[in-house]
Amino acid sequence: MKGSLPTTIHPDPPQANLTEQVLAAAGAIILGKEHALRLALACLLARGHLLIEDLPGVGKTTLAHLLARLLGLQYSRIQFTSDLLPADVIGVSVYERDNERFRFHPGPVFSQLVLADEINRATPKAQSALLEAMEERQVTVDGETRPLPDPFFVIATQNPSYQIGTYPLPESQLDRFLMRIRLGYPPAAQEKVLLAGEDRRAMVERQPAILTAADLARLQGLVSQVTATAPIIDYCLAILQFTRRSERFVHGLSPRAGVGLLRASKAWALLAGRTYVIPEDVQAVVPACCIHRLVGGDAAGRLDHDEVAALILAAVPVP
Repeated sequence: MKGSLPTTIHPDPPQANLTEQVLAAAGAIILGKEHALRLALACLLARGHLLIEDLPGVGKTTLAHLLARLLGLQYSRIQFTSDLLPADVIGVSVYERDNERFRFHPGPVFSQLVLADEINRATPKAQSALLEAMEERQVTVDGETRPLPDPFFVIATQNPSYQIGTYPLPESQLDRFLMRIRLGYPPAAQEKVLLAGEDRRAMVERQPAILTAADLARLQGLVSQVTATAPIIDYCLAILQFTRRSERFVHGLSPRAGVGLLRASKAWALLAGRTYVIPEDVQAVVPACCIHRLVGGDAAGRLDHDEVAALILAAVPVP
């Protein structure tokens, strides 16, 4: 890769050690999914929201709860159902007769980490309650804007769209998720350990926090300091331009997707112990950052995860 790299290539060792502790603790509970766990942590360090799509029962909700515990975050869970209302997410103003005024009662969205469980089982109206929160980190109720906690993350789970009782997420909401990942079935050896071992939820409840809010803020600050040289920026731009020109897609990646792709690449580099981005960092996060934002230009609709990654990475030259 052309271009000069910074001479300091190792992040603060205590911070690097913290991320490895988080990944090790998570890997001891979510078995055989090291790559997905690293992607999930990179997403949160990059200040992004995470979408986990997979079949019921593979550990999506457990992973979200586990990340909240490990990162020391205030956690709330919203079960999305067909009768969920926006007020159930954001909150509602209730009239107090004694005070002769309305008082706002915050909803579960006012937490540092919000699990939107089975988000695609709610109607589009209920799903839209998260749009402002995810983008602006604030909500507007009765004409008043109320800030959300800092940090603020949404981890949403969704079942495959072919399952009964699901509503597709609109593109505007999908674009607000930095990454979409899948867990899949565990390898046979790890599943045997899972079956013979302790209940995973009990293990999560006992898991102490490894990070504090200050630790998380420092790590996020380190991500913003990771260097992306001109060739890396050109590489990301070439990926965006390819998706916009290709006839395989109805529309290409948005500028917000490009910003997120670069930010996620920096977080991946930090987890690898570097303060600069290399092409392999970009390639590692392209599938998770791109798949949910692209729609196939033929009758197939949304493309296969591996197919999109292979198509993009094969078509765009590495700097």
